[in-house]
Amino acid sequence: MIPSPTESAGTAPAQVRSFTGRVWLWLSLAVIALDQASKAWVVRHLSFHVATPVLPVLDLTLAYNPGAAFSFLADQSGWQRWLLTALALAVAVLIVGYLGRLKARRQGLLCAALALILGGALGNLIDRLRLGYVVDFISAHWHGHYFPAFNVADSSITIGAALLLIDLLRDGRRSGAPSGEEET
Repeated sequence: MIPSPTESAGTAPAQVRSFTGRVWLWLSLAVIALDQASKAWVVRHLSFHVATPVLPVLDLTLAYNPGAAFSFLADQSGWQRWLLTALALAVAVLIVGYLGRLKARRQGLLCAALALILGGALGNLIDRLRLGYVVDFISAHWHGHYFPAFNVADSSITIGAALLLIDLLRDGRRSGAPSGEEET
């Protein structure tokens, strides 16, 4: 049956889809894949705590972190593994739920930021569940001062957090308050 012109015109707007932020989950999956592949390569090819210089300020150094970012809680007895696992799972559920409420095109920066954070959190969660610790290997330093070792997942979380701040600042400017004046 061929639809009449009035039927076609009436159904056209319904055919235009508005995708939710969940279409950005491909970015989370890409982060997880890159994170896990890089960690597998590092474990296979580097020796524990032996620095392999890449740049004058950057080494690859295999390290195991039972704590959180920047080795926070690393010196604890093991309870932190389950706390950090529960926290990562809760964050993942909240982010996936929130992505379902966002508009993929209109809120792309926010969606990308959340997808990066989700991918990083799940990348480290996989290590924590599988190994009991997170594999870190990027070591930045300057004149004998070393930043705590990190990995692709940590970088993804940090970039995602920076994008969240940019999105927040951008939305703040759009809300209409002229610079230097407060809204009432």
